[in-house]
Amino acid sequence: MSAAPDDPVYRNPVLDADWSDPDVIRVGDDFYLTASSFGRVPGLPLLHSRDLVNWTLVGHALHRLEPESEFAVPRHDCGVWAPSLRHHDGRFWIFWGDPDQGIFQVNAPEIRGPWTRPHLVKAGKGLIDPCPLWDDETGEAYLVHAWAKSRSGVKNRLTGHRMHPHGTELLDEGKVIVDGDRIPGWFTLEGPKLHRHDGWFWILAPAGGVETGWQGAFRSRAFFGPYEEKVVLEQKDTDVNGPHQGGWVRTPSGEDWFLHFQQRGAYGRVVHLQPMEWDPDGWPVIGDDGAPVAEHRRPDLPPQRPAAPATDDDFPGGRPGRQWQWTANPRDGWATHHSADGLRLTCVRTPDAHDLRALPHVLTQRLPGTPCTVEVDLRLDDGEPGARAGLAVLGDAYSWIGLERGTDGAVMLVHRFAETAAERERDAAPPRPAPGGRARLRVDIGAGARCRFSYDTGDGGGDGAGEGFRPSGQVFAATPWRWVGALLGLAALAPTGQGHAGTATFTQFRIRIQEKRADR
Repeated sequence: MSAAPDDPVYRNPVLDADWSDPDVIRVGDDFYLTASSFGRVPGLPLLHSRDLVNWTLVGHALHRLEPESEFAVPRHDCGVWAPSLRHHDGRFWIFWGDPDQGIFQVNAPEIRGPWTRPHLVKAGKGLIDPCPLWDDETGEAYLVHAWAKSRSGVKNRLTGHRMHPHGTELLDEGKVIVDGDRIPGWFTLEGPKLHRHDGWFWILAPAGGVETGWQGAFRSRAFFGPYEEKVVLEQKDTDVNGPHQGGWVRTPSGEDWFLHFQQRGAYGRVVHLQPMEWDPDGWPVIGDDGAPVAEHRRPDLPPQRPAAPATDDDFPGGRPGRQWQWTANPRDGWATHHSADGLRLTCVRTPDAHDLRALPHVLTQRLPGTPCTVEVDLRLDDGEPGARAGLAVLGDAYSWIGLERGTDGAVMLVHRFAETAAERERDAAPPRPAPGGRARLRVDIGAGARCRFSYDTGDGGGDGAGEGFRPSGQVFAATPWRWVGALLGLAALAPTGQGHAGTATFTQFRIRIQEKRADR
């Protein structure tokens, strides 16, 4: 949550949306953060800050998922898992695990690129959450990773490798350096971040599951162990469930800070900032004596104007802003560039027109973690019967409101939903005429991610003029996808058939955040 520069206190979460599995570094006076992007494209978001509180999205490091054929359709729980961001030898490096393929790496001379194409460092099923370390003291390089039981049958352990200093290959078969099964009470050990500090090799790694777990610290004088462990952050008597998995960073003045996520259902994994110190025995102490803080003195860094990743968009030239991601690798022709404002989407013909969850051509952005109102203008241009477009709240269940052209050529306002186990969507409200083929669409998202849909088919002017907004359907409770929070989506589609099915134009996309915090 952004903070005013004259406010001596910041409040958590500092990133109140689904920036899953964050990792952070400092280069000079700049801080950079990346996060999991799973099957959405572009992937590997890149965020920048000067004060660790206010963050902006400056780009992505991964423009297409590979192999491309595997990600031609949505794979919401696959792709990029828990990346690690590092700066070494004048270059930025990101390593991540694809649970079905192995450990990948990309690198670039500057944070905005150009980034290399993905390089497969180690092939294998279930290899996840890798983190490299270049040891400045010895010149050696190492890598540690975790395991996904769903692919490998193995979990709760960390494997270490020697790595070529070029970061292109591993030099051994690997050795289990931390076995969580041997630590009483520990389970689902994953997400390791590898560091060298005070003569020790450190592994900061979470355990206990995303909703209920804790943050652990492991240390050893030798990379391959043995390691001793300690719990350094847990929920205790706070309302921050499962506080863990993130990155440790040190400011120029020597302060230590830890950024981690909290799983919040449909909102996904929001990011908290915790102070970090060292106890007399040399162990990190995160938060308030190991409990997460809700607010705290700001880091000792130059003030920064309030900032947050962009949400609003006028789509200048027909191009979506950085905040938008497709649900699979994009194809030519889904969006048309032009000289005016507005997103012009093709009503792509598909056999899956009955289920938005199966479509690769849905343009999405993260659901805000606070109560908000989402609005967008929509015009359904000339097209074939069955062509439709709208604004969606997407997850394992979804609901959308928009426009559809009937067999008689008339455009109707439609509102549909699909339950988690349903294979087809149903009407959430009766269809209504939409004169002129235009509408202003709205979703009011309250506490608990409860969504109320409404529409204005008056003059399409975008300011609620004409008839005014009218409610549609029952309240819809947003749900997450597996590992992914609910998403806001813009979609245009049509049933299978011959020829061009038409286009839809979205303009003036706006999100207005309400003052009251959700679920707080």
